[in-house]
Amino acid sequence: MRKKVLFISSTGGHLNELMQLSPLFKKYEYSIITEKDKANESLKQKYGEKIYYLPYGTRAKIFTYIFKYIYLCIKTIYLYIKIKPQIIITTGTHTAGPMCYIGKIFGSKIIYIETFANRNKKTATGRLIYPIADLFIVQWKEMLELYPKAVYGGSIY
Repeated sequence: MRKKVLFISSTGGHLNELMQLSPLFKKYEYSIITEKDKANESLKQKYGEKIYYLPYGTRAKIFTYIFKYIYLCIKTIYLYIKIKPQIIITTGTHTAGPMCYIGKIFGSKIIYIETFANRNKKTATGRLIYPIADLFIVQWKEMLELYPKAVYGGSIY
């Protein structure tokens, strides 16, 4: 039986990085989770029942963001129970945080890939996931100084 793997990230550049891993999809019973926005609605046609959407929220609108984030967390619990992934692979950001912690509590392996966009400083999600990640991958050798337990994986592109 193939392993159940969840690929999760926020929309935009994080999703772009995550989708570089799409050749792996055929090796696993996979699911994808990202935020819903106009830029990625077309993924539903390509991936059908394999893709799920969480609400898109920006911290620029802090009042509505709080409520969207609470809803995101509730929907994340629902999706975790539905998918039951053995492995969670993420390129970040805030969309992935709750899923990684829920997964860790229930025994999923967590693989985090720090974004290519950061070469010299930790991301907020990287700081959050680093302590619980089973495998933490950086795309720049310089990042090994900031994350000593990380593995250098080179560029995802």
